Amino acid sequence: MLVELSIIPLGRGVHLSDEIAAVLELVDASGLPYRLTPSGTCIEGEWDEVIELVHRCHERARDLSSHVLTTIEIEDDGEVRDKLTRNVTSVEEKFGRRLERLERVAPPASSAAAAVGLSDAPA
Repeated sequence: MLVELSIIPLGRGVHLSDEIAAVLELVDASGLPYRLTPSGTCIEGEWDEVIELVHRCHERARDLSSHVLTTIEIEDDGEVRDKLTRNVTSVEEKFGRRLERLERVAPPASSAAAAVGLSDAPA
C-alpha cells in the first residue's frame, strides 16, 4: 500500500519546516520506505503499520499545534510492492528519460506555442 501524507499544523506561521521535520522524525524512525516531496510524504507498507504511523504523525503535529489539517491519499494495489519508485519509473520509461527539472528553462518559442495548442495558422 502506498500512502501520500500531508500534515499542516495551522496557526504556526507560513514557514513550517521545523514542525514538519519533527513529524518526519517518526516517519524516518519507522523503518518504512518513504519519499519526501515538496507537498507531502509518500510512505509504503502494510495497512496497519502505515495507518498507525499516520496516526502517530498526526498526534505529533497536534502536540505542536491545536489545529492540524491531515490529508491522506491511499493507493492499495493488493500485494504489489515497490510502488514508491515503480509508479514514477513506469512513466519515465514511457517518456524516455527522467522527469525532473530543478531550474526553470525557457522552451523555444515555437515549441511552447505548439505544446499548448497555440498557433498563428488558421485551424
